Amino acid sequence: MSDEGIAALDGPFTTRQLLRLDEALRVADQQTGLTFSVYIGDLGEPTRETAEQLHRRIEGAATAVLLAISPGQRLLEIVTGSEARKRISDRDAKLAALSMAASFAGGDLAGGVLAGIDQLASHAGRH
Repeated sequence: MSDEGIAALDGPFTTRQLLRLDEALRVADQQTGLTFSVYIGDLGEPTRETAEQLHRRIEGAATAVLLAISPGQRLLEIVTGSEARKRISDRDAKLAALSMAASFAGGDLAGGVLAGIDQLASHAGRH
């Protein structure tokens, strides 16, 4: 039996999906000079504050972009640091969130995260 059908480390992704996400994050970081991170799990109430607290823990938070996703709560928060926000507008983040939500609604968590990373990196442009 291959490991593809088994969720890696009991998480929501297979090993192949984790490798694709890791590659997407690495490419986004290299192309933009920003730091992209993904958190998947419960977001305490209030959810935005929890996402912002998680974002502040990222090294170099000013240039960081966090996609915080809580499938159980059906919530998505995109948090950008002060420098990243100069390159990714609220409108850009909302467009990426809509695209991600459409994938999530179709049951494709990994595809939604990949689409979000790609769209946000495209909006940020090259550094």
